[in-house]
Parts: sequence; structure tokens; C-alpha cells
Amino acid sequence: MTAKKQKIISFVMSGGVGSRLWPLSREDFPKQFHNLSGQGSMLLRTVKRMGAREGDVAVPVYLLASERHSNRINQDLAGIDLAGGRPVLEPMGRNTAAAVVLATEVTLREHGDELVLVVPSDHEITTDRDFWNTVEAGVEAAQAGRIVVFGIQPDRPETGFGYIEVGPQTAGTRDVVRFVEKPNEETAKGYLESGHFLWNAGIFLFRASVMRDAFKAHAADIWDKAVAALDQANSNISGTYLPHDLYAAVPSISVDYAIMEHASDIALVPATFRWNDLGSWQSLLEVGSVDGNGNVIVGDVVAIDCEHSYLRSDGRLLSAVGLRDTAVVATSDATFVAPVSESQNVRKIVEQLEKTGRLETKFTPAQDRLPQVGAYGNRVRHWLFDETLPLWSTVGVDDKHGGFHEAMSFEATPIIRPKRMRTMARQIYAFAVACEMGWQGPGHALIDHGIDFITANGRTDRGGWVRTFNPDGSVLDATEDAYDQSFVLLALAHAHKAGHSKALALGTETFAFIDEYLADARLTGFLETPDDKGLRRSNPHMHLLEAFLAWYSATGNRDYLQRAARIVDLFRHHMFDPETWTLGEYFSSDWERAPGEQGEWTEPGHHFEWASLLVNFAAASGQKDVTRFARKLYSSAIANGLNRATGLAYGAVSRHGLPLDTNSRSWPQTEAVKAAMALDGNGGPDLKPEVEARVGRLFRWHIEPAPKGLWIDLIDETGRAKAEDVPASIFYHLVCALTQYVDYVGKGR
Repeated sequence: MTAKKQKIISFVMSGGVGSRLWPLSREDFPKQFHNLSGQGSMLLRTVKRMGAREGDVAVPVYLLASERHSNRINQDLAGIDLAGGRPVLEPMGRNTAAAVVLATEVTLREHGDELVLVVPSDHEITTDRDFWNTVEAGVEAAQAGRIVVFGIQPDRPETGFGYIEVGPQTAGTRDVVRFVEKPNEETAKGYLESGHFLWNAGIFLFRASVMRDAFKAHAADIWDKAVAALDQANSNISGTYLPHDLYAAVPSISVDYAIMEHASDIALVPATFRWNDLGSWQSLLEVGSVDGNGNVIVGDVVAIDCEHSYLRSDGRLLSAVGLRDTAVVATSDATFVAPVSESQNVRKIVEQLEKTGRLETKFTPAQDRLPQVGAYGNRVRHWLFDETLPLWSTVGVDDKHGGFHEAMSFEATPIIRPKRMRTMARQIYAFAVACEMGWQGPGHALIDHGIDFITANGRTDRGGWVRTFNPDGSVLDATEDAYDQSFVLLALAHAHKAGHSKALALGTETFAFIDEYLADARLTGFLETPDDKGLRRSNPHMHLLEAFLAWYSATGNRDYLQRAARIVDLFRHHMFDPETWTLGEYFSSDWERAPGEQGEWTEPGHHFEWASLLVNFAAASGQKDVTRFARKLYSSAIANGLNRATGLAYGAVSRHGLPLDTNSRSWPQTEAVKAAMALDGNGGPDLKPEVEARVGRLFRWHIEPAPKGLWIDLIDETGRAKAEDVPASIFYHLVCALTQYVDYVGKGR
């Protein structure tokens, strides 16, 4: 009869990015989710290995993973029995020390002082039996109160791994002398020759109370803050979700630095399994199935007279002749070529790409991208010029009280409600842009109608513009809001371009008002309202930048370009977060990021808007380096800001990519179209298919399900319509983006 085995609680760490396997592994699709062996993803294979222990004790399996990858985890592990375990989801990465704290504390709370096994999710291990035989060899030492690590006998002077120096073997284990970081080649050769160094497999076995005591002795701050976050975690059927603010306070450091370099009496078990961390294309060549010439070939590849090479295509045909010891990896948007021995240095390429904001490091292109440029050209023209503009230029106009209606019902009837200055200005702008693009409707009369209404009813004594009107046109709220001033300026710039006789004078007066009452006397930037001392927002500044660029385009006066440059400088130094490539929304009066959720709040739609505006500014000013910020904003929005079920941009996400508003409105989708068009041909990838995909999703979800000339403005995370009416404020987004698309297609971009 088989003796009962010691219970072990397993935790699989799945938070890495795997940049050394670029261009296949990306921030939004790390290597642990890829099927590199043909037997399922690395994560799936690891989880199955955890459940393959022989004996009569089930092994509960928990995952320590990024919340942003929760959908991929659910897809990979559908139908897998975790034996009572579950995902524990981090709002942002905090390295392995925090992960080990979570593993330890979860075990103590839910299972008591049991043994804990922590393993990476992205390593190749030969057989489950050999793996568990190795783990079992460390159980006695772990039960006795030692932290047990596992070492791999090196067969070459590898510079990409960490090493562990060990003493003589005793009772199946060896004493750890020290942990050492990745060495240079000469040092690695010395380690190999000495016989006293093994590769660090990154696998840990310990009793929960022992690791708790080690953290309290050597890294109490990490322990206390991680446990505090776990105390406030939200658990449901899909996993345990750690709170953002509390987990963000946990120091980010590896468990090797935090604990292993300080703890004593650590035991090492030499592995009896073959192991590879699959950290480079060379490692995949070593473990892959080779042909008669020693090549690993994956995908649509034709290789002639090639030897000992890794050749992979995840898209189009890859052909190679006469390659020796070379790695070639081609995806739909990038190709990597290097000698196999240098392939791990792909991280240098990734670092270079990240400096310039290249999209290819952040996100994986959608598989359903349309290759044909202009695929939606005819549909867009028809909807814009034959359905939408005719409707909004008639039913959308308030002929009784002046101005334009704020919204329509889905029966295409006006909804009577207070009117906002920003909507009046946006309608003027939209009709002016339509005229510029060749619309044959009554555009000039509509520009006159709108400007007559706002000048007759909406001016303040100081020369600014009010915030809202009652339905009859009388003033409801006379606040002079910077956001509203920006849209009036934008409308007047295009009205001036269209030949309106009073637009230039009105614009000049509006600039004078802004300079006197809204300019921040202490710092660059503008107040929300005159005498405002509260939070600053990036959004009004974005629209002021849009207006300044419009006035420069309409007049050629470089004073407007200088105004734009000051806002771009404010963006560079305060609004943009270089660590996460995100745009802050809320700031203190000193332009420090606002505390709490307001400081974490970012909107993908605004990332897209800023991206296209920065490209426009770069073209106008000659400051080409600004384009790299545009690429970074677009990259982070695509990588972190999309609902993967619909392909639409979320309303808001945190700086680290967690959905905060899971609804999707129509306007961010239009801004994604504009950003993709602006960035296409600006030192990045070919975005023509991306443009078509963005237009396609806009029509698929927001336009096609709506009655003629209207749109569904609000969609929930499952794709269901939530909009109760059709807001006129979105008309300008649609007209601007789709007229630009018509022009883009016409130029054969």
C-alpha cells in the first residue's frame, strides 16, 4: 500500500512578458500563452503538470497572474480542474517577492501551515514524473523548515541565466552557498568548470510559516503591504482581484533579492528533469523537432540548403536559402533575423523600439484585419453624404429657437433638452468640415445659423462664451468653461476657412478672453474656469491644442503654432507618463498627477485623439520627435484599452491596463480611425489594414445596428446596445473621422 504523501499547495506564476521571444511574444500576448510545442500553451502545460502528482493527495493549483490577462487565462484553462485553487490576479506586476507573499498567505489562510510549491508558467520540462520526483526529493528538507530551491546542471557557459553556488551533497540535497546574477561569458565558463554552480530554475518549495518568518525578518515592508492588499481583495467565481491602490504600494523586487540572498540554511535539489526556460529563439531550436538538417521549421516556410536554423512564420510565406545557425521569426507585422547564438539579444531591439514608441512591442495585430485599403470607402461615403448629413442638417436644426438640437430619438425626432455651447460649436465645425470635403448641402447657411445663435445668446460681458442654454435659447449656465471656449475657437477657425465674414473677429476676441481670464499666471496651461483653483484636466488642453492647430492651418499665423507648442511641452513634461505610455486625465494645480483613482484614470479615446493631434503638430512645426509620443499613446491604447470581445475601446482603463469603465462609446472608435491614419507612414508599421479594421468595428457595432443616419453611442462589454438616444455631440467625431477616411482612401494611402 502506497504511503500517504505530504500535501503540497501549488502556485503558478504567470505575470511575465517574455520580451526575449519578440516578435511573437508581446505585452498583450506574452509567451506563456503561446503554443510553442504543439501541445497547448505553456501555461496550460504547467497547470496540467501541477495536477499530475502521483498519490492520493490532490494538489490545489493557484495562478498568480496579471488581471489584464484574465481573459486569456480563462480561455487557456477552460475545463481544467484546479482542485480547489483559483487565479489570484494582480492589477500590476510587482515581481516575484510579492507573488511569493501572496502564495504564502493564501496557503496559511485557506490550508494552514502546509508545503507551498511556486513555479514559473513558461518553462519547458521533459516529463511530469521526473518533475515530481525532483520535488519529492525536497519535501523532507522543506518539512524540516528549510527553503528548498531547484538547480539545473549546466551544460554550457550560459550568460542568460542566474546561478546558484552549492556545497557538497547531503541526503539528496545540497547546501546553498550563494545566489549569483547572470554572469559574463568568462565568469560563466569558470562556473561550469568548477562544478559547484547550477542554473537557478526559479522554483521554490517551503513550508508556509517558514517563508512568512523569512519575510518578516528580511522584507517586512513587502509582507505587510502585500498582505494588506490581500485583506481588501475581492473574490468571486473567476478569481481573487487585488485592489489597485494597495497593491501598487508593494515594493517591486524579486524574491531572490528580497529573501534568498539573506536567508540561511537554504537547500538545493538538483533536477532530474531536462529543463529549458525558453527564453530565446536559440532555446526553442534546442527543444524543437528538427528536420534532417537540424532546422526547426514552424508555419509556412520553404527552406533550401539551411542548417541548424530556427525558421518560423506566423503569417505569409517565409523562404530562405543557405542559412546556417540563424533564427528568422516573421509575424504579420515584424520580422526578426539574427545568428542563433545572438538571438537572446533581441531585447536590445525591443529596447530600441520602445524608445521610439513603436507599436510592435505592445500589441499583437488582430487576425481579422482587412488587407484591402478602402474596403469601406463606398459605405462610408453613402452613410456620410446620403444618410447622416442630410438628416442632421434638417431634423437636427432648431428652426424655432435657433441653434441645434442636443439629441435625437431612434425615430429621428428631436429631443428637447438644454443645449450645450460645446454641441453648438461642434455642429458648426462639422458642417464646415463637410463643406471643405465637397458636401453639396446647405453648409454655409448652417454655419451662419449656428454662429448667429451663439453670438446672439451666448456671449458674456467679458468676451467669453457661456456653458449652456435653455431650450428656448436663453442662458442656463453662464460659466465660461475652457472646454467650451476651445470648441468655439475650433468652429470659428473652420468657419473662417469657409469664408464666414465675422469668424476672424470673433476668434480674435475669444483669444483675448482666454489670455486674460483662463491663462494660468503661475504655470503653463489654462484654468478650467476663471479664478478656478481646483484640479487641472488634460482634456480641455487637448481641445485647445486642436483649436490652435486649426487656426494656424486657417491663417498661417505662427503665433497660433507657438500656442500649440506650449501645450505640447506641457504634455511632454506633465501629462504623459513615460513608464506606462499613458496620458493622465487629472492633475493638481501644480500639474502633479491627482491622487487615488483620478490619478490612475486614463481614457483610450483621448490617447487616440492626442496621437493624431501630435502627428499634426509634428508636421506643422517640424518637431518630428513628437511623433514618438503619438506612437506610444496609440500603442498603449491598443494594447491595454480594448475590449477583446468586441475590439472596441473601453471607456477608461487604469495606467496599468485594468478596465475601469467597460462600456464602449462611439467617439473613441472614430478617434482610433484618425490616429491610425495619422500614424500610417510615419516611421512605424503599415497601418492600412488597421485603419480598415477600426472603420469596420465602428460600423459593425455602432452604425449598422442603428436606423438610417443615426448611431448607437453606448455599448456594454458584451456588445449589447445601451444607448437611449442619439447625442448630437458625437456628430462632429463621426464627420471629422469619416471625411478624413474618404480623403485617405482617395489619396491611395
